[in-house]
Amino acid sequence: MQRHFDQDLAGLKEKLLTMASHAETSLIQAVKALVDRDDVLARQVKERDEVLDRFEIEMDELSINLLALKAPLASDLRLITVAMKISQNLERVGDEATTIARRALELNHEAQLKPFVDIPRMATLAAEMLRDSLDAFVNGKTDQARGIIQRDKEIDNLNKQVHRELIGYMLEDPQTITRCLNLMVISKCLERIADHATNVAEEVVYLFEGRDIRHAAKATETPAA
Repeated sequence: MQRHFDQDLAGLKEKLLTMASHAETSLIQAVKALVDRDDVLARQVKERDEVLDRFEIEMDELSINLLALKAPLASDLRLITVAMKISQNLERVGDEATTIARRALELNHEAQLKPFVDIPRMATLAAEMLRDSLDAFVNGKTDQARGIIQRDKEIDNLNKQVHRELIGYMLEDPQTITRCLNLMVISKCLERIADHATNVAEEVVYLFEGRDIRHAAKATETPAA
């Protein structure tokens, strides 16, 4: 029984890492579809979203089956619950990538507003955060996980910068409004993907240290007068 449980637990982790690879690919290809104005690639990203949806369902089923096999140790219980939460975040990454692909399809049929600089940079940073958070999960690197949480601020700032610039375009030329709004949505999607990577990092700390650090920064903030 124990051997069967351990094998299934290893399978759960392997499936999660495969799902993470699909999510990262969707993110990278969605932004590439925008930058390269590639409609075919954008549609492929939309189709891959169904794959990530199935992964999440399979992860939930595997987790429930593991819980039903035996009364797991506290460490195993944390791993199973954390794996379920990570899979939820990865599925959300796929949703955001799909939204980017949809907006890319709209933008690809209009004149390009400006050279893409900040959005590809945001995508690279978000993909790195996602990859590093899974590496922290696999190797138990809680210090690395905490570093990922701090890196989220850089993408938040880039998102604000993109929005400020696009507002300037809209005020100067109302004909750019539709394109600007699409780019704002894409920028926000990338900011949310970074948030999901941060969520994964927080779950890593919980898994290996048993400490829930979600909302910790908010708890230490001084209330407004």
